[in-house]
Amino acid sequence: MRLSRAFLPTLKETPAEAQIASHRLMLRAGMVRQTSAGIYAWLPLGWRVLQKVEQIVREEQDAAGAQEILMPTIQTADLWRQSGRYDAYGPEMLRLRDRHDREMLFGPTNEEMVTEIFKTYAKSYRDLPRNLYHIQWKFRDEVRPRFGVMRGREFLMKDAYSFDLDYAGAQKSYRRMFVAYLRTFARMGLKAIPMQADTGPIGGNLSHEFLILAETGESQVYLHKDLLDFDVLSQPVDYEGDLSPTVDFWTSRYAATDEKHDEAAWAQVPAASQVSARGIEIGHIFYFGTKYSASMGLSVSGPDGKPVAPEMGSYGIGVSRLVGAIIEANHDEAGIKWPDAVAPFKVAVLNLKVGDAATDALSERLYRTFDPDAVYDDRADRAGAKFADADLLGYPWQAIIGPRGAAAGMVELKRRATGERVELSVEDAIARIRSA
Repeated sequence: MRLSRAFLPTLKETPAEAQIASHRLMLRAGMVRQTSAGIYAWLPLGWRVLQKVEQIVREEQDAAGAQEILMPTIQTADLWRQSGRYDAYGPEMLRLRDRHDREMLFGPTNEEMVTEIFKTYAKSYRDLPRNLYHIQWKFRDEVRPRFGVMRGREFLMKDAYSFDLDYAGAQKSYRRMFVAYLRTFARMGLKAIPMQADTGPIGGNLSHEFLILAETGESQVYLHKDLLDFDVLSQPVDYEGDLSPTVDFWTSRYAATDEKHDEAAWAQVPAASQVSARGIEIGHIFYFGTKYSASMGLSVSGPDGKPVAPEMGSYGIGVSRLVGAIIEANHDEAGIKWPDAVAPFKVAVLNLKVGDAATDALSERLYRTFDPDAVYDDRADRAGAKFADADLLGYPWQAIIGPRGAAAGMVELKRRATGERVELSVEDAIARIRSA
């Protein structure tokens, strides 16, 4: 993308309504624009990041055996009355009527709809286990939307739903999603800690929420230091094997939000291993047994021919929320510091003297080498403005090219995450970026 042609409405001043770093930086970087309270339009730069986050989520769900579908945003009230949640859900649900005066709603979640879909086709125990997921926009009418995409009313969510014949199978599905979530967040450069959680309006008796540590976190969290030191991606995962040891490692060490904090158990953690910080929730998984299958008439014939209500679980990741959470965990005073896997562009080529033949030629060469994962600052702006924008927008690499370096075939390479700067030949600069 050439910045001279880009729709990238950056702001020099911090908007007054932005209270936390991610909201402030997303507005200043021209990633989103608020259209009404808690609702945002995603602009080109933000949309690229959102798509990259979504793709990592999708790849890990697929690897864990989940199958992608797409369900509607609008659901009928009748479905939710079957489960008993229509009146119980509360004012966060956006309720509406169509032209035939039928009661409808904008889905805040999809347990009812996926159960209705699955029961149409699942007849036998041979149709189990299954895990269906989709990545779809949701709406919850927050009484006080704030913090930008971190707590908006409209948001992009990945929600998956597992169906198993019995409790043992449901626990296996739960462990698969548990491990898939650890890997998903680790691939985005995040250290996510699973913590036992309340089930809330979803229901059930087992759930974990995944939180990252950030100063602006909504919850106070307490955890064992071992959980921060563990490298999730160091070992390949076998989803057909026994995942209990991995789950046991994470659940046997203390980790709790302030809502679940137990002072007596916390006192048993060695003082040197105690970590107390703020946390941001980025994912939540639930096991709720037959809550929806039984209430909505989903049953299959078991091996003995008798009807069985499948055991179910649901698994959510706030995809759009993740963009804000990644920024909260990766920024400084100058701007965003994107992890490589989710950066809108891997490298920014900064031409410090547009119009100089050698500088233009070398800039074009680097840009074409990494296109379409490169942005080329070919604007006729001063160098300081280009440096400031590149730091604000957080590209992992900055390839800085001026007349002196271009004449010698040299590039100044800056790593945004560390601030390290080094002058390299063009070939070495290309190799360094590619090897990262």
